[in-house]
Amino acid sequence: MTDDAPELRASDADRERVAEVLRDALAEGRLDMSEFEERLDATYRARTYGELAPITRDLPVGAAPRVSMTKEPEVTGDWADRITGGEGSSSWAVAVMSGFQRKGRWTVPKRFNSFAFWGGGDIDLREARFADREVVINCVAIMGGMNVIVPPGVEVVVRGIGIMGGFDQREEGVIGEPGAPRVIITGFAFWGGVGVVRKLTRAEKLRVKEERRQEKLERKAALKELHTSFRDDVEEAHRKMLDGHRDLMHERREERREERERRRRGED
Repeated sequence: MTDDAPELRASDADRERVAEVLRDALAEGRLDMSEFEERLDATYRARTYGELAPITRDLPVGAAPRVSMTKEPEVTGDWADRITGGEGSSSWAVAVMSGFQRKGRWTVPKRFNSFAFWGGGDIDLREARFADREVVINCVAIMGGMNVIVPPGVEVVVRGIGIMGGFDQREEGVIGEPGAPRVIITGFAFWGGVGVVRKLTRAEKLRVKEERRQEKLERKAALKELHTSFRDDVEEAHRKMLDGHRDLMHERREERREERERRRRGED
């Protein structure tokens, strides 16, 4: 962050980058829970870069993540925005008779190592950024298991070895989107397994749900309009039939009246 622009307004993406640094510091034991909560609260209340800078100044990363005076674009979902280069925010995870999670907006390094013994872990890449176009997720599961969750569009290559265990191959061979990262899953599973599943992010699920809701409302509105139009047509046809019937009755009454008049004149 440049010191000559402390009053430049911070974006949601800037606050998330600082929050990511704090989460890693908590995981590494550099912050205790009370310090983490206090700084995280200050992060989300910050409105300018000047307010963000002190939050991570005493951590190994130095100041808050670099900010350009030209302002970097927000993450839009395009893969070019998610392949950042540089280093990952977390490079390993261990679970011994316990569990671990890597999820949310974290940066996947070129190689991420994970180990589970009588435990398990989730490595969620749906909202992650990537340090390189190709990353390796190395999983060693001994009497335990891990799940690697990837978003749609990512190419997956599975090269793990299983002994009385296995690596999920179902997502391998799916062609990736142009510019999307390639995730290579390697490792070893003994009396355990490594699953690979492709899921939408929560935001995407909500978007799809909202689209379906809108489509349902549109279909309902179209059916209602069709029903109203049909009812109006029926009512109009009914009115015309009644009008025609009244006109016919009126004509017949006039004819009978004229006939009576002719007879009366003939009698006279």
